[in-house]
Amino acid sequence: MNYSNVKGHTDLVRDNSTGAILNNDTSQYNQYLSQRAKRKQGSERIDNMENDLKSLKDDINEIKSLLRALSNG
Repeated sequence: MNYSNVKGHTDLVRDNSTGAILNNDTSQYNQYLSQRAKRKQGSERIDNMENDLKSLKDDINEIKSLLRALSNG
């Protein structure tokens, strides 16, 4: 592969065959992967809390209906 430097950016190179600009700074890449993992973990945490909340609401509704049945009969 043939690369050429991008003017004004020491950590970027251009792939001459495709024209793509590539970042060759591994620390920035590792930082990106870490941030992406944190975002995914946060998203999964929110999803779990939403599922727990839905389950609690369902349980409360079931308890309410059982209490109504007991009070009516």
